[in-house]
Amino acid sequence: MEDVDSQDVASQDISQETPPQDVFIAPSIHQQAILAGASYTHHSATPEVVTQDLSIECVLGVDEAGRGPVLGPMVYGLLYLPLVQHRSLLAQTHHFDDSKVLTPTFRSSLMKALCTSTTDLYENCGWATRVMSARDIGSGMLKPAGTYNLNAQAMDATIDLIKDVFAKGINVREIYIDTIGSPAVYQKKLERIFPTTIITVAKKADSLYPCVSAASVCAKVTRDAALEVCYQTYATAIGPNEEPQVAAEGWGSGYPSDARCTTWLKGHMDPMFGWGSECRFSWGTAKDLLEAKGTGTKVDWPVEDDDQGMRMTDFFSATADGGTDKESDELTTWFGKPVAEEVF
Repeated sequence: MEDVDSQDVASQDISQETPPQDVFIAPSIHQQAILAGASYTHHSATPEVVTQDLSIECVLGVDEAGRGPVLGPMVYGLLYLPLVQHRSLLAQTHHFDDSKVLTPTFRSSLMKALCTSTTDLYENCGWATRVMSARDIGSGMLKPAGTYNLNAQAMDATIDLIKDVFAKGINVREIYIDTIGSPAVYQKKLERIFPTTIITVAKKADSLYPCVSAASVCAKVTRDAALEVCYQTYATAIGPNEEPQVAAEGWGSGYPSDARCTTWLKGHMDPMFGWGSECRFSWGTAKDLLEAKGTGTKVDWPVEDDDQGMRMTDFFSATADGGTDKESDELTTWFGKPVAEEVF
């Protein structure tokens, strides 16, 4: 239950944080699901260019945003397009790159272009996102048995997104993915699942392969907007004159290394319940704050006893003192009276 963010990545993310006024609310933002703390998947329209001619080979990239924050979802992004346009359209024409090295304004402009029907990006690219809510991430990692760790959750999100694209009939020839853990191990697992596709899993794939760069933009812009949607539930409060008051401090990037984030967590913690569904309770930051500043109330959940060989009819035949009563007898004969062994 440790924080999994890298200080280098976190500092980069904080420095490239999107100001609220520049956040682009893409179609991948499902506000109701986000506010409910639910995970969900969004797919863009499928480009006609790859559905009208199924012989066109495509390249597909996958990347994530928000692996390390204690606040907000982790988002996996996927993007595919015809293989022949991979570098010319994405890198040379539109200058996609690792989302962390692009300015927030430029990231938003690229995402807007992907979502605008009159652009060449919209006509040739399909994309998807998997928003993994903080609540679901935490509940998976905090299971008392069979822990569903973050790497496993990330792997499943990646596989499901790719399977969705194959289900659309897209002729995916090459797949590029930014690694989770060991690139070799990750790649071999994916090759077993998608044996007819050339798969490359690499570190820093978002800066090496344009389709991964584009996927990282989809993921990052979606996460920024989802984080802003979550914050809006706290952003306004009713003042003494029953007028809305906007909270100015914000919660920053959501990373534990961001002082604004930890300050917000300390100032908005319920001593009993902690925070809302925007918080990853499995993170060490949240756990430490609850232990240090919470009520100290501990809950012992009852352990379910086994049935010790009891039959379903035992529940109908025994009274509280171990005997039987008329009502119980009626229940045991609901489907007819027992037949004496002598009959057989």
